[in-house]
Amino acid sequence: MSERMRKINSVIKRESSKLITKNIDFKSNVFVTISRVDTTNDLRYTRIFVRVFPCADINYAMKTLEYEQSAIQKALHKKLHLRILPKISFIHDKTGDDVDELERLLQK
Repeated sequence: MSERMRKINSVIKRESSKLITKNIDFKSNVFVTISRVDTTNDLRYTRIFVRVFPCADINYAMKTLEYEQSAIQKALHKKLHLRILPKISFIHDKTGDDVDELERLLQK
């Protein structure tokens, strides 16, 4: 990955994290964090990987993010200074779930 793409992903991660924190009201016990951001080389698409705590509220959080996707995308585009503005999509990051399951198995 080029240095330019790393910077773009970093800026998208930072700004989208701020937007999610300030603009979306999740239930009081639900926490959503952005684990990583992948943008295509042509800057057309960005996948934002999110982790949700507790795991029982994954469906609720993902539906809320999908509902707010266009508003987040518009606000994010105002912050970015790119000629081509990527279309964002939210994806549940399951790597943490795999690590938790492995840890439970190792403890047995």
